[in-house]
Amino acid sequence: MIRSMTGFGRERMLLNGRDILIEVRSVNHRYNELYVKLPRSYMYLEEPLKKLVQGSISRGKTEVSVTISNVSAPETSIEVNTSVAAGYVNALRKANAELGLMDDLSLSRITRFQDIFTVVRAVDDEDEIWNDVKTVAQSALSKFVSMREYEGGKMKEDILGRLDSVESMVSFIEEKAPETVKAYREKLFEKLSEILADQCIDEQRILTEAAVFSEKIAVDEETVRLRSHISQFRSLLETEDIVGRKLDFIVQEMNREANTTGSKAQNLEITRKVIDIKSEIEKIREQIQNIE
Repeated sequence: MIRSMTGFGRERMLLNGRDILIEVRSVNHRYNELYVKLPRSYMYLEEPLKKLVQGSISRGKTEVSVTISNVSAPETSIEVNTSVAAGYVNALRKANAELGLMDDLSLSRITRFQDIFTVVRAVDDEDEIWNDVKTVAQSALSKFVSMREYEGGKMKEDILGRLDSVESMVSFIEEKAPETVKAYREKLFEKLSEILADQCIDEQRILTEAAVFSEKIAVDEETVRLRSHISQFRSLLETEDIVGRKLDFIVQEMNREANTTGSKAQNLEITRKVIDIKSEIEKIREQIQNIE
């Protein structure tokens, strides 16, 4: 299955009083780079989350963003230090007795002393939180991979069409190449006839010259290799393996054979076809740069 390196997956669930939102996005990259963004208090989830995500990707620059909001889960509690509060009350009443002031102490007045309160953060159940995050992450990853596969399918269709086009142009070159040798032989015969006028023309020499010319412009090996590369390319597109780097290598080899064919070409029509082949190969190369 051909997969694009570009993808996006998003999932949001309310689990155990926590609103969990996870987004997974990726762009093409030569290697496999993974970044995870987590709230500071949940950084302990980074490593297990990375392991989970890495099981679904092999190439690309991927970013996982996690947001966790407590909706009804216990987060903090407030406790009153009654010993400190009693200390304040006793001290104030003592001062009141010594100074002859009116005793107007009340609960609201006592609450002004902030140090009688202690904020206690609820202890997280890390296993529970990880299981919830894992559930959401798996769903987001499923959508992420599905998008990659869909995009990969579109890319595969485009590439197969271009391979058919290249193969058709290779057939044209294979048919045209022998005509080039024939035309050269006829042109050579006419030229020698003009030069030698009524003298006898050595046909064997013409055949020898034509053979040498034919050897110089022969592209049989190049077209055979091009066909072989096209066949390998098609086979790799049908495998379940990760093939991005292999396809990149084959495209380089295809381009090499096209260049050699172009350098040997002594025919304008063949030269034009080689230019078209190289154009198609370049478009294929651009596509596979985004294949995982």
